[in-house]
Amino acid sequence: MTAPESEGTTLRRAVCPGSFDPITNGHLDIIGRASKLYDVVHVAVMINQSKKGLFTIDERIQMIREVTADFGNVEVESFHGLLVDFCKQRDIPAIVKGLRAVSDFDYELQMAQMNNGLSGVETLFVPTNPTYSFLSSSLVKEVATWGGDVAHLLPPTVHEALVERLAQK
Repeated sequence: MTAPESEGTTLRRAVCPGSFDPITNGHLDIIGRASKLYDVVHVAVMINQSKKGLFTIDERIQMIREVTADFGNVEVESFHGLLVDFCKQRDIPAIVKGLRAVSDFDYELQMAQMNNGLSGVETLFVPTNPTYSFLSSSLVKEVATWGGDVAHLLPPTVHEALVERLAQK
């Protein structure tokens, strides 16, 4: 999965956090771009007890592992609590976040400054591919619920899982 650390060499690590309910092509674009810049990219799937997701944490992890397998340097796991604690436990110095629009920046900048103040972890902002600038998991679920075609916004296996899950509701 990941290249072993050579003696005296430290792997460059970053984390891409999110709820990924479900993972979209926009998420995949950011993870893929991060995987070209870092030796190991950790995808941290957030556990939020107060929210009922469409997919379970385990289902999300499995979908993400499936669609990121070709990158070869992506590790996927869940986390609960502060992202900076996740980073500290794994010696991850950087968070990679995609920015879709200026409106994302206000919130993300505050989070980046808080994370840096708490632990020294840096946040790198990657502008989203314009193709995905409007895309969110919530929007995809809403459109799909009403019968809209979202196949072009999701990896094929994720789209299949979404259609199947919505048919069960």
